[in-house]
Amino acid sequence: MPVGKLSNVKLSDYREFLRKTGCKRIGVEGGHEKWVRKDLTRPIIVQTHKDIVPEFIIQNALRNLGLTKKDFFEILFDCKQ
Repeated sequence: MPVGKLSNVKLSDYREFLRKTGCKRIGVEGGHEKWVRKDLTRPIIVQTHKDIVPEFIIQNALRNLGLTKKDFFEILFDCKQ
């Protein structure tokens, strides 16, 4: 499976990815959502005022979750090779 770009990910797809990785939304404040998971040392913050999630936000979350870009697309689209 070719790895796609992180630059055109819709907010709804990103939320679905976070749910699939076991993260839970615990709050919304001023246009930002806070997502947590037990094993994470810091929360994942998501901007809700933009439909396309900035690439650096996704990269920070992947680093926090210990995942790669390839993992992101495999989890999001349920495609394991």
